[in-house]
Amino acid sequence: MHRRRRTAVTVSAVALIAGAPLLTACGGDAHPGAAAVVGGQRITVAQLESRVDEVRTAQRNVTANQEQYDQVVAKSGGLTRSTLHTMVLDQVLDRAAKDAGVSVSRKEIQAVRGNLEKQAGGLKALQTAWLQQYNVPPSRLDDNLRTEVEAQKLAQALGIDMNTTEGQAVFWNALSKASKQLSIDLNPRYGAWDVKKSGRVDTKTPWLHEVTASQPTQA
Repeated sequence: MHRRRRTAVTVSAVALIAGAPLLTACGGDAHPGAAAVVGGQRITVAQLESRVDEVRTAQRNVTANQEQYDQVVAKSGGLTRSTLHTMVLDQVLDRAAKDAGVSVSRKEIQAVRGNLEKQAGGLKALQTAWLQQYNVPPSRLDDNLRTEVEAQKLAQALGIDMNTTEGQAVFWNALSKASKQLSIDLNPRYGAWDVKKSGRVDTKTPWLHEVTASQPTQA
């Protein structure tokens, strides 16, 4: 189950290991109430908090008591910022996929989910595994799988082998181009983007936080 997850979801995370910034911190004061601005559209702080609440509610529902829930929360203390990262990166990937003429059908998502359900031992087990390992609540499972299929199909459309450095570079260039088109602004209260460190990093402000791919699913 764990290995299958890595072969799928980490495709879209290839951007984290490339050699040029995808997102850069910008002045949050220019966009009051925004956690980020992507393609001129705001991801509001309220929207971000709502997504985080979805995860916390799901986590509470699968824990036996307050002590266990507190332990889960402690293990995912950076949830807000990692969630924002995911929300922004998903839009970057979606733009890159559209530029490459890639689309994802409902049938493809269902096929992937069906295969994973068999491996996990049922839908409930799959939902629990995704929540515990990747902070994906049941309500977002299909969205998450859609992103994975989209990343795989983008790699296929680009004609690249994601197991090679060259393939990863091409994939990154597509995401980098998309990010420039979207003119992404990341609110400094949530940090900045450091690609060399493969992720978001904290920024100092006066007022204040391996890649493999599976074959794409056939429609």
